[in-house]
Amino acid sequence: MTRPPALRGIGRALVCASAFACPLLPVPAFSQSPPIALTQTIPLPGVRGRIDHLDIDSDGARLFVAALGNDSVEVIDLRTGTRSARLEHLREPQGVAYLPDAKRLLIAEGGNGRVDVLSGHALASAVRIDGLEDADNVRYDLATRKAYVGYGSALAVIDPATAKVARRVMLRGHPESFQLEATGARIFVNVPSAAQIVVVNRNAASVLTAWSLGEMRANYPMAFDEREHRLIVGTRRPAALLVYDTETGKRVAWVSIGGDVDDLFFDSDRKRVYAICGQGTIDVMQQIDSDHYRRIDEVPTAPGARTGLLAAARRAIYVAVPARGASVAEIRVYAVR
Repeated sequence: MTRPPALRGIGRALVCASAFACPLLPVPAFSQSPPIALTQTIPLPGVRGRIDHLDIDSDGARLFVAALGNDSVEVIDLRTGTRSARLEHLREPQGVAYLPDAKRLLIAEGGNGRVDVLSGHALASAVRIDGLEDADNVRYDLATRKAYVGYGSALAVIDPATAKVARRVMLRGHPESFQLEATGARIFVNVPSAAQIVVVNRNAASVLTAWSLGEMRANYPMAFDEREHRLIVGTRRPAALLVYDTETGKRVAWVSIGGDVDDLFFDSDRKRVYAICGQGTIDVMQQIDSDHYRRIDEVPTAPGARTGLLAAARRAIYVAVPARGASVAEIRVYAVR
């Protein structure tokens, strides 16, 4: 997607809410070394079609990859850099979430509207939770030990201990990425079909309010800088990074990014945002302050590589590259510097 000329290049990627009101800011000195660098490629032979979301078992050094188009979840041993297992006979797995306290893996299957709960290091089948049409993104709240699944036009609150749906929150459309507040009770939910960001009270299981996207559309990925009260949303039409003040619901910044973004991550240690864009780049934005962001790098990946995972503790970004033509699907590992 062509970017507006005024926004091309690193030096012009600093954008605030109003171009005419933007103060002259001191620009921090950044290292000349690239912020991320490719260090490893892990092939996934036999995996065809679209690859969706990823999660990690940090203690066990395993990466879980939802190979939606292949109807499988690929398990990667990060110690050896090889695939160690394949979970098969799934239908369009979209979201995966590893529960470190319970040693369980949740797999959201969009094709049959259910969540599989697998237990133990061997990932033995435990139970299934049905009635979740187009089950998609999954999040786990370690503090309350509840899982949240986006499905249909709702969020489901799941108790993994009982494998029951405890509550449901109805929305105006299918939820895409969503983020849980750690110090409060809110959930921020992207609802692209309604062109909204919906704010949910998870204690009451009810919608508090909704923020309009204005002229922007196709808000799929989301990240959260909770300390600075900033919600970061990626849109595809046009391709942009939007930043919202979570105390007021007002948009405070936007930055042009690559096309077909599907995953966003905020690096709180380095004050960076990583946008994984399907056009074939990882766009790296530096947070100057809570209302100003500057693109500092555009790292080439591969066409269609639009999902991934930031593993902050491992200082790594994992990017899923689907098979194209004769090329094999793979996970590319980028070191975060």
